Formats: sequence, C-alpha cells, structure tokens
Amino acid sequence: MGNEKRWRFVLLLLVLAAGSVVMGSWQLLDREKETTDDLPELVVYSPHPAEFTQPLLDEFEKEAGVRVRLVNGGTGKLLQRVREEQENPQADILWGGSVSMIKPDADLFAAYESINETMMRPEFQNREGYMTRFTDVPSVLLVNTDLAGEGKIEGYEDLLNPRLHGKIAMADPALSSSSYEQLINMLYAMGKGNPEDGWDYIRSLADNLDGSLLESSAAVYDGVARGRYVVGCTFEEAALTYQRSGAPVRIVYMKEGVISEPDGVYIVRNAKHLAAAKQFVDFITGHGAQSFIARNLHRRSVRKDVAAPEGLQEKDDLVMISANAGDTEEIRQEWLERFRMIFHGKKG
Repeated sequence: MGNEKRWRFVLLLLVLAAGSVVMGSWQLLDREKETTDDLPELVVYSPHPAEFTQPLLDEFEKEAGVRVRLVNGGTGKLLQRVREEQENPQADILWGGSVSMIKPDADLFAAYESINETMMRPEFQNREGYMTRFTDVPSVLLVNTDLAGEGKIEGYEDLLNPRLHGKIAMADPALSSSSYEQLINMLYAMGKGNPEDGWDYIRSLADNLDGSLLESSAAVYDGVARGRYVVGCTFEEAALTYQRSGAPVRIVYMKEGVISEPDGVYIVRNAKHLAAAKQFVDFITGHGAQSFIARNLHRRSVRKDVAAPEGLQEKDDLVMISANAGDTEEIRQEWLERFRMIFHGKKG
C-alpha cells in the first residue's frame, strides 16, 4: 500500500473511532436523561452566578433525588417574571434577592417555616412567614487598586471626587437587589439616619456616574476587577471572591455606615412542585450548606452555629447602621422613580 493510501486508511479509522466515541457519549447522555427525567423536578429562579449556585444544586440533587432546572437573571427581571406568571407559576423557588426588595411582593410567595428556623440568628428569623433568610449580605465598595493609585476611597463621600467621573460602576437599582440595597444604604448613611436628607447626595452621585448604569450586579464587580472602573457599589461576597482570586481589588466598608441586609429563599405561591421547594429551603438553610457557603463561597451565614468566613472584618469593628423604611411597595416604587428621574436629569 502506497504512503498516500496508507494515510487515507489511517484517517478513515480515526474518523470512525471518533464517531463511535461521539455516538457512545450521545447514548450515555440519552440514558442519563431517561434516568433524570423520572425524578421529581424543581424550577429555581436565581440571580446568583453559576459558580455560586452549581455546587449547592449538585449536592441538593444528590441528597434529595430531585432534578433542578435553574433560570438565571437579574433580581428585578426574575421578580417581574414571577409577577407575570402568578396565574400559572413556572417557578417553584426564587433563590436570592434582598428582603427589602422582595417584601413588597409578599402576595407572590407562600408561607413556610423551615425546619432550621430555630437555629437562625434572632435578627434573621422568618417573622413574616414567607421570607426565609439565606445569607447576610453587607453592602461594600470594591476598589481597583491598580487604578485607584494613591487616591483615597473610604466611603460614599469619596465617590463624588471629580477624578472618578464616569469611573464608578453601579447597577440600576430597579434591576439589581444589591444596587437597591446600595441606594437604601446611601440614603440613610448620607442622610445621617433620615433618608429624605440623603437625596442631595444621590443627585451629586448621579452627575459623577456620567450617565452610566449597569444592567446587573455581576457587571459591577466584574467591571472593577477587569479595570473598566476604578470603584463599584456592590456586596461583600462578590468583592471577597474577586479579592481572593488574586484580582487587584480591595474591599471598602463605607466609613459613613454599612447596612447589612439578608437575602432570602422564597417559595412561589401555588408552586407546582411544593414538596421539592420545601426540601430545598430546608437544605439551603441547613448546617451543611451554610457551612459550605461560609467556608467556600465567602458569605456570612444566617445561622447561630456557623462562623463568618475567615478574613472578614467583624461587624463590631464596622460602622453599622440600619434602615426602617424602603421595604414597602409604596416606598420602593417612590425611591426607584426618584432615582430614575434624578439619573436622567429630570426634577426628582
């Protein structure tokens, strides 16, 4: 056999072998699909990134024998989708979204008390009946150390520095619950406890944002880490994740005051897979999942028996403030509209 014919023969064998491998993998996937299709299903809407959700969902599927279908998106868009689908719910769980942002839509969610409720810290207990707290999420600033140079960024007041004009990352608070929490934090911190007095600061900040609002919380911390922005308004877990990954960033707890608002896990009213939804709430607030989250995913737990992630500042060492408004439908819509009007240069 000549060299050319020999190489054609070898090539044919390789193609056939590759085809058998691909066919084998397809057959394997078909068998896996047949197996998982027999399992109970759970549909989860979540704004959390895949690197956060996937290890937890994998473990839940294994423990509970439930097949999870995840729909990802910004909190505002997912919440709107739950509203639109309330006559025929497509989701069973909304996993994520701050308590302040979700509370005005109480009628969209079902009451349920987790089996872990007695282990929750007192400030994170589900007194409303439908709001199981999931993790404790302080608002922070994330600073790119390569770009900031010697510039001082210690809090909100520093965001008004003209050198940061157009270099601040902030998501639209109507779309991102972490950004809505930042808005609340700003109003209370810069209003010295009176949110009405904080709107002058929002007007000044809007000028320095230079017409730029991002569509998701992920775009904020990713943009800072990649050097598109000098500083971003974000939340602690995302900031710590990037800091520990080796990105040139540092976390700033605002000197004017930090609000630490929990996010939650919420069962959709009239969920089609209610039993699996309750299983998920119990799993994600359990000691195992909460310990994994604190140890590997850099979030503070809501449980009394799980310590904060290593390396985080103790809350006692921070200027912690609280908010007693912003969690009603009327106030939320009013504040979002005022922010929108200010940002777009109209009277607000």
